[in-house]
Amino acid sequence: MVCTTTLYAYINAQLLEVRNIDLLSKLKRKTTTKRNRKNKKILGQSIEKRPAEVLTRECFGHFEIDTVIGKRNGSETALLTLTERKTRFEIIRLIDSKETDSVSYAITHLIQEFGPTRFKHVFKSITPDNGSEFALLADIMKDYCPVYFTHPYTSCERGTNETHNRMIRRTLPKSQSLETCSRKEVQRIADQMNQLPRKVLDYATPQECFEREVCLAVN
Repeated sequence: MVCTTTLYAYINAQLLEVRNIDLLSKLKRKTTTKRNRKNKKILGQSIEKRPAEVLTRECFGHFEIDTVIGKRNGSETALLTLTERKTRFEIIRLIDSKETDSVSYAITHLIQEFGPTRFKHVFKSITPDNGSEFALLADIMKDYCPVYFTHPYTSCERGTNETHNRMIRRTLPKSQSLETCSRKEVQRIADQMNQLPRKVLDYATPQECFEREVCLAVN
């Protein structure tokens, strides 16, 4: 006696006159296909090596980073977002595309904005995902702060930044192209987020908390 599994295999291979379309019950069933995800290459040291104190949010200067795109086209204008875990302060930069060169240029320019010495005091670590756009981030940061990459397909490991990206989406939905966005508009969105009192900060604003922490870190 041939087992049921073998019979189905014969039908799928078209070795019998019966076809799947003749099997009414089978057509109603939902079938799932197992997908084996290839292990994504980790671009630097793993988040497993990140100090445990980062999780408590008691220490200032630990940032999470990501890119936000408009339409699903990596070649068009995008946003680079950095979120400080303790104060929830948001930094948003308009970049030419979601490409390594654009992200690297924006980070280099951010270092210049803060000044190399001040940047070292403010940025204690950065946590990105394993997107190819961050391929050079560890190299750029080698003289400033460590970079810890999340596990592949685990965006929750930089959940603070993900939450803030969703806040940005309220103004710039996924269906909207960012090509027409100006730097002034992007800064306005960042200001709105940073000047919003937060319950988690005892109703202080992220900007107030960030400026206070920067003064303590620099002085």
